[in-house]
Amino acid sequence: MSFEALGLHASLVKAVTEAGYLKPTAVQEQAIPAAIGGRDLLVSSQTGSGKTAAFMLPSLNKFANIEPAPMSRTPAQEAQSARSRGERVRFKPAQPKMLVLTPTRELALQVTTATEQYTTSMRRIRAVSILGGMPYPKQMQLLSKNPEILVATPGRLIDHMESGKIDFSQLEILVLDEADRMLDMGFIEDIEKIVAATPETRQTMLFSATLDGVVGNMARRITKDPLTIQIASGTKRHENIVQKVHFVDDLSHKNRLLDHLLRDESMDQAVVFTATKRDADTIADRLNIAGFAAAALHGDMHQGARNRTLDSMRRGQVRVLVATDVAARGIDVPTITHVVNYDLPKFPEDYVHRIGRTGRAGRNGIAVSLVNHAEGMNVKRIERFTKQTIPVDVVEGFEPKRSAPARTGARPGWKPGDGRSAAKPGQRSFSKPYGQREGAPREGGFNREGGYNREGGYNRDAAPRTGGYNRDAAPREGGYNRDAAPRREGNGGYRGNSGHPRSFDNARRTFGDN
Repeated sequence: MSFEALGLHASLVKAVTEAGYLKPTAVQEQAIPAAIGGRDLLVSSQTGSGKTAAFMLPSLNKFANIEPAPMSRTPAQEAQSARSRGERVRFKPAQPKMLVLTPTRELALQVTTATEQYTTSMRRIRAVSILGGMPYPKQMQLLSKNPEILVATPGRLIDHMESGKIDFSQLEILVLDEADRMLDMGFIEDIEKIVAATPETRQTMLFSATLDGVVGNMARRITKDPLTIQIASGTKRHENIVQKVHFVDDLSHKNRLLDHLLRDESMDQAVVFTATKRDADTIADRLNIAGFAAAALHGDMHQGARNRTLDSMRRGQVRVLVATDVAARGIDVPTITHVVNYDLPKFPEDYVHRIGRTGRAGRNGIAVSLVNHAEGMNVKRIERFTKQTIPVDVVEGFEPKRSAPARTGARPGWKPGDGRSAAKPGQRSFSKPYGQREGAPREGGFNREGGYNREGGYNRDAAPRTGGYNRDAAPREGGYNRDAAPRREGNGGYRGNSGHPRSFDNARRTFGDN
């Protein structure tokens, strides 16, 4: 199917053709015609599937088919006229027709850049980004142009809404891009506040890696009779990415192996992911000293510096980008051939988004994870999430001193995520599913219905073992019984039943006076 067959305006077909798009992706084939028809959409699609075009092209198609009202004067001309008359210039709130919410600055800028690319043959369509890290005067200047399309992160958008700089009364289309990520980052209250400020007549499109749980509940609240589209499972989306695990002994071993991997002749550009901002800076500096064209990217950098770094990456001036998870979403550089997880991510979902930086638009890619032997369980979590076994690789000359731990899947017929143990035959498995606890316990074991019955143990319905504690029986010799006399009535003792009140307001407690 061609883009023209989807019902897009001729100017948009020309723009995507010039951008090098040959044919629509699976998500574009299903989403674009439905969105042109005005349907609300709930789309489950992964990064790199072409979802930006899936919601932006049908939205632009709507604006392209509406003749814009002629503008007698621009806001800047009106402001100049007011100054010449000696009047106070009042800021008029922007009234966008389309709002796109994204979780990160990088993704917001990526959406804005793509929109500018799609509108090269369209007049009077402006798209601007409003996000944290950008100076307020610059944002005020962008809003004063009254852009038709606003791309924003939730936090900064709320700031402008509360100050009266944005009015959503004319909004026609609302898009939530990577909604699951926004909820993970704690933006649910901001999102609900933003949605409440938009007209109920709007068209809503929500894109997320998953439509379950909290995301699904929110999606049902903010949409009307939505069409649900699910594209590509976690396994299929990375068929073009070769994934590997390299076990390392220590930090020195990890650094030497990283240096070797980045000297691969097949590498064009690479992203190295670290757990901390400090490590990103340190590793980028070390790689530069070693002769690599490397740069760091993390949240402590000013937005201008982050933009310059990404531009250098796109121009090929930076070959190795060392980044934290702030860059795991929103980086779209087709020439990234390798992703290296210097540190494993905290969550399996972030692993998926990290390695999705390579293998874009059907290209092939390589994803390598450098793993300490103690992190084997984290690898298993990723395998269960992706339903794929990640093979262990060893580079000659960089072999770990310790052998790699036994891999999951050693038992014939086992697959990651099927709920069965990977134990070898004859070994006891601890992974029985819930609901199989019936039956007698092993000798001396625990049975919920039989109590804890190991010989000499504790049984609530039986007498205590010798010298034990029983609330309803006499205390052991010299012991304590709430209903009996205290064990001491001499010097230093405490007599709770002495007849004296315990309150310090009436009398002192009877310590050592009896």
